[in-house]
Amino acid sequence: MSSCEINGYEELSQKFKDKLGLEKSPVAVKLVLNEDDIPEGIPKIEEKVRHCEMIQKASQGDIFYATAEEQACKGGAGAIGLMEPPEKVNSGEMYYSLGRFSSLGSAKRTVDAIPKIEPIMKAIAYSPLEKAPFDPDVVVIICNPQQAMQLAQAMVYTLGGRFEADFAGIQSICGDAVAGPYTTKRPNITLGCSGSRKFADIKPDEVIVGMNGENIGCIVNALEAL
Repeated sequence: MSSCEINGYEELSQKFKDKLGLEKSPVAVKLVLNEDDIPEGIPKIEEKVRHCEMIQKASQGDIFYATAEEQACKGGAGAIGLMEPPEKVNSGEMYYSLGRFSSLGSAKRTVDAIPKIEPIMKAIAYSPLEKAPFDPDVVVIICNPQQAMQLAQAMVYTLGGRFEADFAGIQSICGDAVAGPYTTKRPNITLGCSGSRKFADIKPDEVIVGMNGENIGCIVNALEAL
C-alpha cells in the first residue's frame, strides 16, 4: 500500500494490535490550547495522578481530559505544556537531590535537553486510539522491545535511514514520548523512567514509543507491507 490514507482510528488501532500483537491499546493524545477546544463529551479525570499514569489508563480503555490541576507530577505537566516547570525541576536541583546525577551541572544540562511543549496548554485529552473522538497530536504505544523493533522497521520502510532514539531515563512518557514527537514531528522510543515504572506500572520488559499523530497511517501501511 503506497497511500498514507486510512480512514477511521478504530481500524488503525486494530491494525496496530494485529500486526504487532499488542496487549494494550495505542493511546491518542490531544493537546488543547483553549478551553473551548476540549473535545465535546469527554469527562475530566476525577483523580489527581501523573501523566504517565494517564497514558496507562487510556491504554486500558479510559477516555478523559486533564488540566494542570489534575497532574500530580508537575515536572511532567511542564514537559507537556500545561504549566511552567517548577524551578527545582528547571534548575536540575530535584534530580540532583535524588542522586540521579553526579553534579548540579550534569542535572541541569540533562533537564535543558528534555523536550518541552510551548505555549502553555489548557488541557490534555487522552483516549485509546480506537475510541478517539479527536485527531491525535501524538500516539503513544506501550510495548515490548520486539514490537518496538517492528515499529522502527516500519518507520524507515519508505524513506530509509536510521531510527534515532532520544532519552535520558527521566521524564520519559511526558518529555520523550509526547513532547518530543509533538515538537520535532519525529517518532521516539524511550526506555521509561523510575517514575513511570513505579507509578504507571510500566513493566521491566516494556518500552514506550511516541509518534506524531499525522504519520500513523503511513506506519500502519508499512507494517502491513513488511
